[in-house]
Amino acid sequence: MANGIKIGIEEKVESKKVILLGFQHVLAMFGATVTVPLVVGTAIGLNGRDIALLIQVVLLAMGIATLLQTTIGSRYPIVQGSSFAFIPGLISIGNNLGLPAVEGALIIGGLIEATIGTFGIIGKLKKLFSPVVTGVTIMLIGFSLAHVAVKYTFNFFADPNGTSIPKAFFIALITFATTMYIALKGKRSLRAMPVIAGAFVGYTASIILGMADFTLVRELPLINIPKPLPWGTPVFNATAIITLLFAFMVSIIESVGDYHAISAIAEAPITNKNINRGIMSEGLACSLAGILGACGTTSYSENIGLVALTKIASRQVVQVGGVILVLLAMIPKFSGILASMPHPVLGGLTIALYGMISVTGLRLIKDKVELNDRNMFIIASALIIGLGAPQLPPEFLEHFPQIVSSILESGMAIGALTAILLDQILR
Repeated sequence: MANGIKIGIEEKVESKKVILLGFQHVLAMFGATVTVPLVVGTAIGLNGRDIALLIQVVLLAMGIATLLQTTIGSRYPIVQGSSFAFIPGLISIGNNLGLPAVEGALIIGGLIEATIGTFGIIGKLKKLFSPVVTGVTIMLIGFSLAHVAVKYTFNFFADPNGTSIPKAFFIALITFATTMYIALKGKRSLRAMPVIAGAFVGYTASIILGMADFTLVRELPLINIPKPLPWGTPVFNATAIITLLFAFMVSIIESVGDYHAISAIAEAPITNKNINRGIMSEGLACSLAGILGACGTTSYSENIGLVALTKIASRQVVQVGGVILVLLAMIPKFSGILASMPHPVLGGLTIALYGMISVTGLRLIKDKVELNDRNMFIIASALIIGLGAPQLPPEFLEHFPQIVSSILESGMAIGALTAILLDQILR
């Protein structure tokens, strides 16, 4: 075999190893998946108990999404997790319209994505999202979150008066340093888990310095099954739906790339049927995430890398990982520990994570885009508009129709729209 795969997609793993291998997949995706609800929950002002609930329903939604992907979806060994592409839109909608509007936007957006997969519309949409458009959009996802990472680093959200700056900066620094060291210099077995390692070290430092509060953990029950629509009856707001559609489009393009990557690594054939069913599954999972009150879902490249590392491509292993995620979602105290993570720890983690998102977009442009005058003009214009428009003050944005102001508030949305229009016009 070209890649030396030891266990193929259809093969089973002996029972005493399958749980360990499934848990390894959970660890590989855990840091990024949990970071999304932590960031969104904090940015829209949720209290600790509600952030814990958001983490709980995210774990449940991602576990179910993984099981859907491996059964009725592409049937590749792909883990589903929270998508960073949704963060700017979720924060904007959550702050302006509330979490019921987030639920509604995910439900409708997911149904649209499922329809795209069911009827094989992906080919036509891919023409709109050329490498230059996708590259700029991915860059803007990271750039639009830069201020959040810095505010976490200095504990701004929890302590705007700045009394805890020295401790906060030290914790963020040690978290960042640990994450970078594990990612670049750590043992091979640890390199798939730099976020987990950084969070552990940063959390430990926070406890030592007295910046960790476990009151919430003590208050939460040990076992509890999340109920649907935890944030109330969904609100189906056109502005919110359109704002998230850009994130859905980016997620679709990324997922199609992931399907091709896993098919090559696992030495399995890839057909339009696999791709269409995979996108259909992801759409259904996003609608389910909306019903559960969670965040948007997408395929995870980290776990594809883990398949390449371990040479074990068994679908069964990933399905066990999905079951583990569902079981973890039933333990509120576990979610409470994560929700109680001090903000400087998130700062140390997100500086690296958000920066890597932007660099991923830059790498895509470098590898796939010819840097001629036309493409340079598109990239430059989309970046400036995507970075500049969100700086408009709220009182000025009130002069625009609500749907326009919401798009202007999202650097990713307005940047993607600019790039798409210029890419189509400048033929």
